Amino acid sequence: MSKRIASAFIASFLCLAPSLASAQEEAAPPPRPQYEAVNYDPAADLENILYLDLSTGKRVAIRLMPSWAPSHVERIKTLARQGFYDGVIFHRVIDGFMAQTGDPTGTGQGGSELPDLEEEFNPFPHVRGSVSMARAQDENSANSQFFIVFYPRFALDRKYTNFGRVIDGIAAVDEIQRGEPPQNPTRVLQASIAADGKAPPALPVPAPQEEITADMLRNSASQ
Repeated sequence: MSKRIASAFIASFLCLAPSLASAQEEAAPPPRPQYEAVNYDPAADLENILYLDLSTGKRVAIRLMPSWAPSHVERIKTLARQGFYDGVIFHRVIDGFMAQTGDPTGTGQGGSELPDLEEEFNPFPHVRGSVSMARAQDENSANSQFFIVFYPRFALDRKYTNFGRVIDGIAAVDEIQRGEPPQNPTRVLQASIAADGKAPPALPVPAPQEEITADMLRNSASQ
């Protein structure tokens, strides 16, 4: 190869190299999301712990995961701080499956006045204690209702937005009354964010029963 031909070849390659690099950059896949692992320390990152104080007198702590589903976590925190979930029942509780709440009507048809959320499906599996957003058939119809999984349900993966996990109080979740709706439903007395430092609400004191005396029994028998 003559020096003139070699020089022309090198020059043409140098001209082509930038366009090849540009094409490779355009074809490169987008960076993968940086998902965090669940932190089970109940004293860490209190801004992202949801407390559910139940009518059973038990408290459930849920680790919210903004890196998994930022819009859904923000929605849950907003509604909890508004008191939206206070007094809401677990209206759909299926043994061996999950407990669902977040509907102020208690029918499964209600939600908040905020707009529905776009799905934020992620690769994290629905294991025991996973907390995921309920929705209608439309993937972008989640609003305020959510459910807690009793046992692993991998068929839900990438079909429902998994946004957190129970890190304390799973036994209280197991005690939630079953039914659709239950006859005597378990209720969320208060939902709060741990960073706000709200104490559990006082449970209502049952009315004292009237003592039955001997005179009352005699009067009842004589009637």
